[in-house]
Amino acid sequence: MSVPHVVRRGVAELVGTAFLVAAVVGSGIAAQRLSPDDVGLQLLENSIATGAVLVALILALQPVSASFNPVVTLVERTLGLMTTGTAAVLVAAQVAGGLVGVVLTNLMFDLDAVSVSTHERGGSGQLLGEVVATTGLVLVVFGSLRSARVDTVALAVGGYIAAAYWFTSSTSFANPAVTLARTLSDTFAGIDPSSVPPFVLMQLVGGVVGAALLRLLHPRPLEAP
Repeated sequence: MSVPHVVRRGVAELVGTAFLVAAVVGSGIAAQRLSPDDVGLQLLENSIATGAVLVALILALQPVSASFNPVVTLVERTLGLMTTGTAAVLVAAQVAGGLVGVVLTNLMFDLDAVSVSTHERGGSGQLLGEVVATTGLVLVVFGSLRSARVDTVALAVGGYIAAAYWFTSSTSFANPAVTLARTLSDTFAGIDPSSVPPFVLMQLVGGVVGAALLRLLHPRPLEAP
C-alpha cells in the first residue's frame, strides 16, 4: 500500500526542519567552543553552516517537500499551491521537526536535552530586521521557482540566508518553527521565549509583504506540485 502524498510531505518537512535546526544550533555551539573570544567569527561559522545545509536539504528533499518554514508554507497556501489541510499538516511537521532537532543537538554536544535560552533579542531594529529578512526570503524562494531551472532554488535560498545573517540586525531568523525551537537551547543560537512572539509576528508581517510583492512582480501563477 502506497503512503499518502501528504504523509510523505509531512515526513520530509519534519526531517528537513530537524536537520536545519541541528545545523543552526549545532554550528552555533561548535563556533562558541572553537572561537570563544571572537563573536564575529562565531557568526561567520554559524552562517556558513546554515547556508550550506539549506542547499543540501533543499536539493535532497525538494522532490517531496522542502519548505522547512511555516511562513513559506502559508504563502504557498495563499498562492493556491496546496489545501488548508495540507498546509496545517506541514506546519505541524515543521514545528515538531524543529523541536526534535534542537533536543538531538543539545544531546550531541553533551548538554541537557532542554535548556531554556536566556538570550533576549528584540528592539525595533531587530524586529524590522525580521520583516526585511522574511520578505526577502519569500521573494527569493518563489522568484527562483519561476526560473527555468528549479534546482537554483537551493543555491538561492542557501546563499540568501547566509548573507542575511550579516545584513539584518536580527541575524535573520525568518522562520517561526526554527525560532520556537531555538528557545530550547541556552547557547549561541538561542532566543529567550519572551522574545519569540514579536519575532514571529514580524516574520508573518514579512510573509504578507513578500506575498504582496510576489503578486505584483510575478502575476503568472505557479502550478501546484
